[in-house]
Amino acid sequence: MIQFEEMGLDPRIIKGIHELGFKEPSPIQEKIIPQYLQSPGDMVGLAQTGTGKTAAFGLPILQSIDTNKKVPQVLILSPTRELCVQIAREMELYAKYLSNVDILSVYGGAAIEPQIRALKKGPQIITATPGRMHDMVRRRKADLSSIDILVLDEADEMLNMGFQEDLDAILAGTPKTKRTLLFSATMPKEVATISKKYMTSPVEITVGKKNAGADNVSHIYHMVHARDRYAALKRVMDFHPDIYGIVFCRTRMETKDVASKLIQDGYNAEALHGDLSQAQRDFVMDKFRTRGVQMLVATDVAARGLDVNHLTHVINFNLPDDTENYTHRSGRTGRAGRSGTSISIIHMKEQGKIRMIEKSIGKKFEKMPVPAGEAICERQLLHYIDRLGETEVDDSQIESYIPAIHEKLEGLTREELIKHFVAMEFNQLLKYYRETEDLNTVEAPAGRDGRQRNSKRESHNEKGIPMTRFHINIGSKKGLSPKELISIAVRATGKRNLEVGRIDLLRNFSFVEIDSSQAGSFVQQVKKLMFDGIPIVATESNERPPQQKPRFNSNSNGKRRGGGGGGGDFRRNNDRRKRR
Repeated sequence: MIQFEEMGLDPRIIKGIHELGFKEPSPIQEKIIPQYLQSPGDMVGLAQTGTGKTAAFGLPILQSIDTNKKVPQVLILSPTRELCVQIAREMELYAKYLSNVDILSVYGGAAIEPQIRALKKGPQIITATPGRMHDMVRRRKADLSSIDILVLDEADEMLNMGFQEDLDAILAGTPKTKRTLLFSATMPKEVATISKKYMTSPVEITVGKKNAGADNVSHIYHMVHARDRYAALKRVMDFHPDIYGIVFCRTRMETKDVASKLIQDGYNAEALHGDLSQAQRDFVMDKFRTRGVQMLVATDVAARGLDVNHLTHVINFNLPDDTENYTHRSGRTGRAGRSGTSISIIHMKEQGKIRMIEKSIGKKFEKMPVPAGEAICERQLLHYIDRLGETEVDDSQIESYIPAIHEKLEGLTREELIKHFVAMEFNQLLKYYRETEDLNTVEAPAGRDGRQRNSKRESHNEKGIPMTRFHINIGSKKGLSPKELISIAVRATGKRNLEVGRIDLLRNFSFVEIDSSQAGSFVQQVKKLMFDGIPIVATESNERPPQQKPRFNSNSNGKRRGGGGGGGDFRRNNDRRKRR
């Protein structure tokens, strides 16, 4: 591997980056820096976020500016204020031992007048968001005629955020002779169009595959019923006590709702969405960066361009509509060579999306069960014990209290003392998870057409509640009626208000749909019951009865909803079927 010293960089720049802990270049830096210094042409760099792109273009740019000229020579455009400010901060650190380098950030959400005054002083390097930079150009407060180098960082995200017109207007005001560097995690057609329109025979440098996910990110999915998403999210967070990451939601409303529920349930979380003012957004982000917040709940738009290191997990509360957005989401973790995990909570109908994303990023997802309560309690307990063992003890601070402590605890054995400490910390958690149900659904086998089939024949009633279909070994021949079948289901589950869906009552057997959340207890308890001296057996079923005429939609009080009459009508349907 080539070293920084072998790239032709200024020794002062190398001194600065060594102080920052840069020991050897990342793959994107190893390719971009020599290419930039040895060839004057345009470049397209394709690499995931967190791979060191800022240093890849920032280090050679610092070497190429003329510090004697007090005019803008470099314009770096990025999608968000956070990334804009981050780039400026990093470049200031790289330039620590260079003299007369002036770097200015220009972004929205802050007072414009101080930025206008700073522009008049002629900074050599400007980092900016497209919206505010376009505003400066319109006001004629920014003269871009002296720009030698233009950098479009996170170009795909800028286009996804609707900055196409701003970019066109800004680029039109820059010299045609400038050098353009475009960096992107993915290469959608819009980015390719910008490359063709504003760049001259660019050299394309790709680290990994186009649109691919980062190699050091694991991709996992849990499959649950849609209504169990939040419960699954809590279990994932509880199973990883040291989790530090982002929960991605689809809408602002969902973001607010999930964050509010997490906070109410005692989790260290905050929401980040478009309804926040810039001051509120800055406050949340400052807390998150300093780990004052453990989990950030955000929309895709709000999280664009976030540059936060050391995230352990990204959780997709909902999969994004656009598969390219998944690349951006998962790229928030596993940065700078560290490993990370992207977890998606999906329902059965989203299995196809998982396959599409796998194809797009070139990585396979691992299906894993939602952690069970027992496993969560064990993980939390061991984590607590590890923290206890690693706690530093300052004898000088507690020595005077030791005699009183011994006196208070002298009646407890070592075993009892451990139990008391654990119980005090975990009684509530152990109680909560003592009798929790299994949230996992069964992944269906593929049918003849290759599509996934739901082995539980799960449907939804008019309330949107998932229903599971069961075959019952008794039918109308033994005198079973819809009302009696409902009574059996209620007795087996112990739920007086049990949601019961379609009932198909045939001569020798029957079918009934019940609330999927009660399916497990129904199967276990119904076999303890008998009807007309016959033990009842219930099995989950895909089967539909012939002709599908007999049909009742019922709730647990026996009132029928939809197609079907009374029991006499039902028997007449059976008789007509026999005559056919």
